Amino acid sequence: MTVPAVLYRETRSCAAEPPASPAPPASPVAEAYARLTAAFPALLVTEEPPRSGPGWVMAADLAAGGEALDAYLAWDDAQVLRDYGQQGRPDVVASFGLHRYAWPACLLITIPWFLSRRVPRVPVEAVSFHRELGRMAVRIEEFACLPGDPAAALPGARVVADEEALRAEVRGAVAEHLGPVLEGFRPRLRRGRRGLWGMATDEIVEGIWYIGQALGEEGRAMAELEQLLPGATAPYVGDAAFRELTGPRGEKLPTRDRASCCMLYTLRPEDTCVTCPRTCDTDRVARLLGG
Repeated sequence: MTVPAVLYRETRSCAAEPPASPAPPASPVAEAYARLTAAFPALLVTEEPPRSGPGWVMAADLAAGGEALDAYLAWDDAQVLRDYGQQGRPDVVASFGLHRYAWPACLLITIPWFLSRRVPRVPVEAVSFHRELGRMAVRIEEFACLPGDPAAALPGARVVADEEALRAEVRGAVAEHLGPVLEGFRPRLRRGRRGLWGMATDEIVEGIWYIGQALGEEGRAMAELEQLLPGATAPYVGDAAFRELTGPRGEKLPTRDRASCCMLYTLRPEDTCVTCPRTCDTDRVARLLGG
């Protein structure tokens, strides 16, 4: 599974950064976000108005595709040159930058669903991102939940009929947030609409798969994702695409085939992702077993 390699909090001093605001009282998603950070300390989500200032970028500005996006991608451009010793193609740089935003952005919605059966709505105007600190600030005013959830009495709650209706809320909330962001990035990527939504499909699946594994709930995460993305759920492309490989001693090794490519092969052809369609099953088995 693929995790943004640069999604981390730097060890340098951040004394100028204001402290994170606490979650609002009776927040329906605070516990889920806390468990997310416990499982993946490189990402901290705070419930507060979207932030601005050095290092912060508004999701709405990424969607607008202007100077803010240029500045955001300049970081990826410099990172590629530093780490790979060569200039990345503009579309490759944009692909890296989109992945590094979309992976944590999907978790704003999917983690509360997976852990608490609550689905927040987070339009682009409600989110900001600080990549170097691994921080996301999000303002949540509306969420969906199931009948009988104690949070149904909270302001902004919307009760839906059943689990399938809640899964539809997840798909809708992610599309509402990522759709404008994909459009902002689209002129910089050599991908059509299907390719962009293939990226979105991968970010949803691989984010929850990774966090589920970190929480000791990989099996449940995979089963939930297969129901969330069974195929034919436009605008998403394909299904969760899990399958099982067998190791030399009969080990059962879960894998999947990505619907999109991260483009790493353009910089390091020998170093593909373990879920990349370019990676053969023999190599996958060896890498999954630590070979």
